[in-house]
Amino acid sequence: MTAKCNLIIDSCCDLPLEMVQREGVYLVEFPFLFDTEQHLDDFGVSMPAKEFYDRMRKGNFPTTSQISIPAYTEVFERAAQSGIPTVYLSFSSALSGSYNVSLLVRDQLQEKYPDMQLHIVDTKLASVAEGALVYEALRQRDAGLTAEELVEWAEEARYFLNMMFMVDDLESLRRGGRIPDGVAAAGAKLDVKPMLTIDLEGKLTLKGVARGRKKGIRQLAQFYLDKVSQDGPSGAIVTGNADCPKDLERMHELIAKEQEDAMFLDLHIGPVIGTHVGPGMIAIVFWGQDRREDLSVADRIARKIKGGA
Repeated sequence: MTAKCNLIIDSCCDLPLEMVQREGVYLVEFPFLFDTEQHLDDFGVSMPAKEFYDRMRKGNFPTTSQISIPAYTEVFERAAQSGIPTVYLSFSSALSGSYNVSLLVRDQLQEKYPDMQLHIVDTKLASVAEGALVYEALRQRDAGLTAEELVEWAEEARYFLNMMFMVDDLESLRRGGRIPDGVAAAGAKLDVKPMLTIDLEGKLTLKGVARGRKKGIRQLAQFYLDKVSQDGPSGAIVTGNADCPKDLERMHELIAKEQEDAMFLDLHIGPVIGTHVGPGMIAIVFWGQDRREDLSVADRIARKIKGGA
């Protein structure tokens, strides 16, 4: 059966290349740099995750940049020339300017290809969480959703993905300007591990802390057990690690003790997020409650005021 729509996905979804290399799926790659040495995040083909994180451990700190206009143009033109309606599931606009670049390129190409049907969705997700959405979107697309239906599905489904990440090295967050120098220094002395999530706007935000790595791994497992929905689109628990596979196995064991039939889809956290969180990050993502209803009192008030403005 011919698919009713095609998909464009970017390398920040951190899915294995073999999972996304299929007919009607186009890939666009984020760039990253070590000093002046430019690389493309090609889903780990030219630089496996271990090599990337080993370079960071040796003090060679990378930087990232947004996807270029030529890169988007090449992929979008291929989609336009296919004549098949296409959906691009983009990395969070709150973490990169790439989403806005993609809108600009699409609007420019619309003049050249007036019949082009290219829908761009801000997933408001990143890394393993974005991968979980893309993983299910591929299934929905193969099940026969049209481009319009897939857009509607993705814009709602993104809020039912629950996620938590533990970062091992506060220094990477400090270099990226996400925490003050004093907090990083104090956290290192106290062996505090930040527990992060992605908020409704797609920003990486602090959810709490754990006193030590072992406690943090237990906290990740308990977060899943407390929040998981048994009737989500996919039964797979999507987990990721920044070159710390043994810690990932430990988290699996803790969950499996309580849920014997647990199934895991394990991903490697790629260079874009890895640049900002460093080696040792561990993540868990799953289908659960609507995150729009899991707001603090302050957030609820702010949301109501914003909606009424």
